[in-house]
Amino acid sequence: MTTKGSLLNILKEQKKGYSLARPFYKDEKFFASDMKHIWYKSWVFAGHPCEVPKVGDYFTFTLGEYPIVVIRMSDKEEDIQAFHLRNIKNSVIKHTLKEQINGSVKLPKRVTQKLTPIHCKNVCYYLFISLAKKPDDIAPLEKDVSDYIAPYNLDKLKIASSSTIIEQGNWKLVMENNRECYHCSSNHPELIITFPEDPSVTGIPSEKTPKILRDCWEKCEAMNMPSRFLMSEDGTYRVTRVPLLNGFTSFTMDGKAAVKKRVCHAEDPDIGSLLYFHYPSSWNHFLGDQVISFRLIPLTAQKTLLTTKWMINKDAIEGKDYTIERLRYVWDQTNLQDRHLVEQNQLGINSPDYLPGPYSAEYETGVAQFVDWYSNTLQKRLPTK
Repeated sequence: MTTKGSLLNILKEQKKGYSLARPFYKDEKFFASDMKHIWYKSWVFAGHPCEVPKVGDYFTFTLGEYPIVVIRMSDKEEDIQAFHLRNIKNSVIKHTLKEQINGSVKLPKRVTQKLTPIHCKNVCYYLFISLAKKPDDIAPLEKDVSDYIAPYNLDKLKIASSSTIIEQGNWKLVMENNRECYHCSSNHPELIITFPEDPSVTGIPSEKTPKILRDCWEKCEAMNMPSRFLMSEDGTYRVTRVPLLNGFTSFTMDGKAAVKKRVCHAEDPDIGSLLYFHYPSSWNHFLGDQVISFRLIPLTAQKTLLTTKWMINKDAIEGKDYTIERLRYVWDQTNLQDRHLVEQNQLGINSPDYLPGPYSAEYETGVAQFVDWYSNTLQKRLPTK
């Protein structure tokens, strides 16, 4: 049941609006197919330019079998490059690169012999890498989302804090869990203080846009902030603005800003949250006082790494303009709660009695859209012979 032919057959038999068959969530051979045809051929969110502010600065992460390093090579804004490190473990990357110099980075020959350049693009201050020989054209992404993201001044932000957790569940379960708020009222008491769980607001919009969403869009567009739902033709990315409840302005326990110095200087601070999703690796929240990025990386068929980063105005001073605890509290709790849900779902799928079930046509439109994207993308990329 794990041959390429049978995998394609299962995908073709996938019932629209239903969860995937059991092997897609637990089988290591199916996971290997995910890595080869989804993760190694897609644009994957790596990090932000502000993580490598100076020439020679770098960060590392591992994508499947590929240890990857992202380096700022010169003072030029776009001169951030990515490499796959051949025959080397992540634990010794720092030692390998320690002889980088200021100015224009010139890596020693013994280092460059171990580096394979890979595609790296800075799209609206989001760094994407691709291991594909000829990756998909990423230009439409920048064209579509740049006006949405521009008001948040990402070139003037810094990372105030970050967290990494491991979830004992398949990466698709992590993404599916994030694609709906059906579970929010009973599982996220901190988040629902500010975030609307209304599926007509947080899901894929129906033909009739609800008034609360329409009012939010019109108000923000009057301030020159694009807000209406936009999704790429193939479903890889989407962006939209949603209102927060009761005129709140941030994800905090009282709904008020966590950071005094704003990242978005709209006249009215009640601008909701701009949501930006990019499959297979990222979702994001843009608020008036902070930007939160989430990156997931598969580790095994039943283990996923989730990294969260809180970005704020680079001039904000800790203890004066914000505290780390207040900035992080709501999403720290939400991430842990979601981890529990993902792990419980994985246990259910591991049961021999698991059968694919239907998604709610009202509450889980975002999940169904992700599963459609996954199925369509995998079918397109799998070899037919």
